[in-house]
Amino acid sequence: MPDINNHFNEYRKELGIGPPPWFDEMIKEAERDRIPVMDEEALQFMIEILQLKKPVSVLEIGTAIGYSALRMASALPGTSIVSVEKDEERYRRAAYYRAKSPWKEQTTFVLGDALNLQEEFADKTAFDAVFIDASKGQYQQYFQLCEQLLAPEGIIISDNVLFRGLVADHEADIPGRLQPMVKKIRAYNRWLMERKDFRTNIFPVGDGVAVSARLPEAPGSIT
Repeated sequence: MPDINNHFNEYRKELGIGPPPWFDEMIKEAERDRIPVMDEEALQFMIEILQLKKPVSVLEIGTAIGYSALRMASALPGTSIVSVEKDEERYRRAAYYRAKSPWKEQTTFVLGDALNLQEEFADKTAFDAVFIDASKGQYQQYFQLCEQLLAPEGIIISDNVLFRGLVADHEADIPGRLQPMVKKIRAYNRWLMERKDFRTNIFPVGDGVAVSARLPEAPGSIT
């Protein structure tokens, strides 16, 4: 049988599926400077989920140059996006793109480590959705912070949870420098699946996307 992924990205472009032309400059910068941005297939998948969810507000952990935040804003005109980035240079580039974008009133970019910003967010209305795409080794800490800021029945989306396919392949010859990361992500995925207050599914799109939905009876959410 043919591989359905063969030529898939080109076919998507042929069908007109993908980033609007406004994002061309950001894509070129990310490719040139090797700045990690969310895989296009995974980003479209997340946007579809959010369009079904219709969130009023989204919190993103890991802005980079603002690509995914602005893509979410472009696809969700009724949604406010708050994004946190701890790298000052990437934050500066994100602020540049935000300032020239049509979505600057819809987005807020914050410079700082999300793990140190709980007080800043404490007085905010609960977020309907959270997107985690930052330091992989700290995903559990980010999740534990974000669940305190999450609305009842909100969702938390985690990117890169299959990490180049290595997380799911127990027979892979993993380079030594990557072994600690793979171990941490495997532990994170197992921890997600064992949570009784969230229902989590992992989808093999892009680099792996976990979608964790807070169950209606879950305690501890902001109301």
